[in-house]
Amino acid sequence: MPLTIAASYRARARGLLGRDGLTGALLLTPASGVHTFRMRFAIDVAYLDRRMTVLDVHTLRPGRLGRPRLRSRHVLEAEAGALERWGVRRGVRVVIAPGPSAPPQPSVR
Repeated sequence: MPLTIAASYRARARGLLGRDGLTGALLLTPASGVHTFRMRFAIDVAYLDRRMTVLDVHTLRPGRLGRPRLRSRHVLEAEAGALERWGVRRGVRVVIAPGPSAPPQPSVR
């Protein structure tokens, strides 16, 4: 699946604001929490620790504040329902691996 990495302050602050949808996922790093204020669609949020192991997964509707997770160092966002389809759940380790001549692609182990 396509993955966009938001590693700068500006990219993390912008996140998914102003978009009508998302193909693939957005990885916010470093990050320990998110919000959906001014967003137009519901998202799945996976909180990841330093080793990219999923600590928790939630679905947030627009206008919500996700509680920060203390051990979270990264947050993976996708359209609502996507993380369940991809098998992303608590305890799973997310691996980012480049595809053939493409940007890095996340996988689940």
